[in-house]
Amino acid sequence: MREPSKDLRIIRTKEFIREALIDLIEEKGFEAITVKDITTRARINRGTFYAHYQDKFDLMARCQEEFMDKMRDIVKQKVTDVNVDADSNVPPTLPLNVMVSMFEYLDQNRKFMRAVSGPKGGLSFQTKMKEFLWNTLFVRKEFPLVKQEKLLVPSEYLIAYLVSAHIGVIEQWLNGNGTESPEEMARILATITVKGPFTAAGLKN
Repeated sequence: MREPSKDLRIIRTKEFIREALIDLIEEKGFEAITVKDITTRARINRGTFYAHYQDKFDLMARCQEEFMDKMRDIVKQKVTDVNVDADSNVPPTLPLNVMVSMFEYLDQNRKFMRAVSGPKGGLSFQTKMKEFLWNTLFVRKEFPLVKQEKLLVPSEYLIAYLVSAHIGVIEQWLNGNGTESPEEMARILATITVKGPFTAAGLKN
């Protein structure tokens, strides 16, 4: 059994490595980063780095997966409050408590999100986010927001529109100067999703 102090040291070491990666992505871009850059910034030796990660790609992949796992946990923990009327003509949206929790987590990890989802972080995280949003939010068994049998347009175009729109709103909030709280952002995204962009813009007719 590991000693608590040793576990704590490992946790701290991984935090230093993760923080170094984020800072370096913002400064140099992921492609230009070397393991030496990371170890120098984190103030550890190469042996310590390789004790936890194979290379910078493994580090990036695991950081992204840990983030996505937490996002999935948030949805899983909050989804018990869902109550969707199957006969309603009003399309359901993700419950506000779930959306608020997601925006809170995004806010807590704003620096990480800016680094990995921006142009210097590569496209791998954006792909994972798109898959997460579609599989977790729109086609869940518990409350499918999109029902295949009711589609009026080809599914691939609807997927591209919905997912890209959600990511665009999230990135605007994270990268812009917006001061909206997670609660406000949850309501904004819910309004656009349920009522549509033209209605949200005030073009009711």
